[in-house]
Amino acid sequence: MPSLSIFGKRVRQLWHGADLALVGQRRERRMRMLASLVMVGMGVLWGLFFLSHGYTAIALMDLAIILSGVAVFLLTLRNRALSANLVLFGALLVVVVASTLLLDPPTLAAPRATHLYLLPMAVAALMAFRDEPMGLRYGISLFCLLLFVALAASTWRPTDLHALPDEVRVVGSWVQALVAMLMFFFLLHILQTDTAERSELDRDLRAAVRERQFVLHYQPQLNGANRVIGAEVLIRWLHPQRGLLAPGEFIDHAEHTGLIIPIGHWVLEQTAEQLHQWQDEPLYRDIDLAVNISQKQFSQNSFVAEIAGLIERHRIDAQRLELELTETLIVHDMEDLTRKMTALVERGVRFSLDDFGTGFSSLSHLKRLPLSKLKIDRSFICDVLSDANSEAIVRSVIALGQSMGMTVIAEGVETEAQRHFLASNGCNQFQGYLLGRPMPLADFRAFVQRHNG
Repeated sequence: MPSLSIFGKRVRQLWHGADLALVGQRRERRMRMLASLVMVGMGVLWGLFFLSHGYTAIALMDLAIILSGVAVFLLTLRNRALSANLVLFGALLVVVVASTLLLDPPTLAAPRATHLYLLPMAVAALMAFRDEPMGLRYGISLFCLLLFVALAASTWRPTDLHALPDEVRVVGSWVQALVAMLMFFFLLHILQTDTAERSELDRDLRAAVRERQFVLHYQPQLNGANRVIGAEVLIRWLHPQRGLLAPGEFIDHAEHTGLIIPIGHWVLEQTAEQLHQWQDEPLYRDIDLAVNISQKQFSQNSFVAEIAGLIERHRIDAQRLELELTETLIVHDMEDLTRKMTALVERGVRFSLDDFGTGFSSLSHLKRLPLSKLKIDRSFICDVLSDANSEAIVRSVIALGQSMGMTVIAEGVETEAQRHFLASNGCNQFQGYLLGRPMPLADFRAFVQRHNG
């Protein structure tokens, strides 16, 4: 059964080829949502328990836990990870410390146990704030540990007025100690697994850079006459064990580790070489190639010299090279950005603003930058026919681009109805699965021959 064997091998490749960086992000999201649900569940459980025993004040504190859990859940759904984490850890710290000091004073019959939750919280902070500044990540973790030491080594409490009776705390001490240690063990396991996965991804990606395991795919860009006018260059990782991996499966890790710089340099070199080869082919020499530029790549002091060297070394028409910037990049250092863009535009290079409408750019930014093209983000195109807000945004972006003398291209076009709407509103350049998926060079050449030949 060779076909089944091949199929099984491919399934295993796809499974093992899951993006390790994204897996970590999804795991964090699931853990945060699980934590929020645990907060709600524990708040409801203990709230009902204490309310039934007449401890109204404590039940109100459990209500605060429930509300905090709901807030964390909603913030996570909206992908506001940092805000969700800050609310989560802030609420838990207040509750744990207040409960330890006010409700859980150590006695001979029932030792203090609530402070044990600070141990898994210290480990969880290392995971939750992994991509934040080191001061925030390690500061919160160390703060949890210092609080644990202070509470474990002291019997001090501000008052005994709110202390729970020993018959309640004896059972609670066993339950809380067991739950806290299970959480501690579980989080240590997750942290170790995550570290191993990131180490494996880092090792494989460094080998990929050394051994040039990357290939380029091209997604066609067409005009209103259905002719190919350009393509977006998209990198793929041809992993020796996992097969062909999309950029979303390794680019984030490359950004965090700085490997995006040699990877980005390789993409630019290959793009320039391709433009050089096409200069002698009438069917392809007028096709533009667009390359995404990362923030780390652009912020290099040598970036302008690198692009200028590519143009000179490969003897290409610089107007055929389009560098795509994201909105998040243009808000970091406007002076440096404007200076570098102007220097490259003077050499003929063109710039486009990718994913327009999803970041933080403003009209003041746009008018200062020498941009030649705006790309309408796919998130607006996908529901432009069903959502009035998306429709209004798309119309506004098209009008804005035209008024500022820029070309407007829509990405993520998947239906003829979307394309008709865009064309009727003045957008005459399109990119998306309706027109063509990212494809290897040979397929792209055949695609151009069919449309432009």
